Amino acid sequence: MTEDRDRDLSRRLFMRETMVGGTAAAGAIAASGTAAAQEEEEEQPEEEGEEGEEGEEGEGEGEEDVEPDWSSFVEDAPNFDSTDDSRGEEEVVVEVGGGDDGLAFEPPAIWVDPGTNVVWEWTGEGGDHNVNSTEGEEFESETTADEGFTFEHTFEEEGINEYECTPHTAQDMHGGVAVGEEIETREVIDEGAEGGSGVELPESARAVGVALTVAFGSTLGLAYVFMKYGGDYQGDRIE
Repeated sequence: MTEDRDRDLSRRLFMRETMVGGTAAAGAIAASGTAAAQEEEEEQPEEEGEEGEEGEEGEGEGEEDVEPDWSSFVEDAPNFDSTDDSRGEEEVVVEVGGGDDGLAFEPPAIWVDPGTNVVWEWTGEGGDHNVNSTEGEEFESETTADEGFTFEHTFEEEGINEYECTPHTAQDMHGGVAVGEEIETREVIDEGAEGGSGVELPESARAVGVALTVAFGSTLGLAYVFMKYGGDYQGDRIE
């Protein structure tokens, strides 16, 4: 009789512990989900307002968010990073023999207006260089290593022009000149904006994570009781 009573007591105590742990976990999940939902609802109007403001700003700043759609020929230049926007300038200077080893045009990619005069100026670094068009308007300079030597060309037609240094084309000594507005463009992607490539979890996901941690802790607590007392509860409930 005593053994049956002890088993019954153990069973009741186990069920009480399980119900307490489960109720706490469920309550934490419900509370977290409700709080997260309320927070998202409160933030939504502000986010919509911000999107509206951004949309209005975007209508006037679209041109600043695009660049010429360069081919891999230009992008393969060792110092290519972005486009040097020189629209509005009557004359633009490009170094021939730039970079650490003198095997680059600096800047390698420029965007100008029709009628802009581009002047290539030799630095004297990297050996013999020339400027030779491969796409677009035709132009070609002599090949020389003289520091201070210049070659110029005025771009009249809208479009994307590509050129190379013939002696060092194997080293990707390439460049590009985009002219005018009637060209293929692409959106500029700012990789560093709003924390870069970091992933931010939504509030609801963080809330559920906290609730699951509470539930897991309750389960571990019950496991501890079983390991310590072997499932046979002879005393009062462990607080």
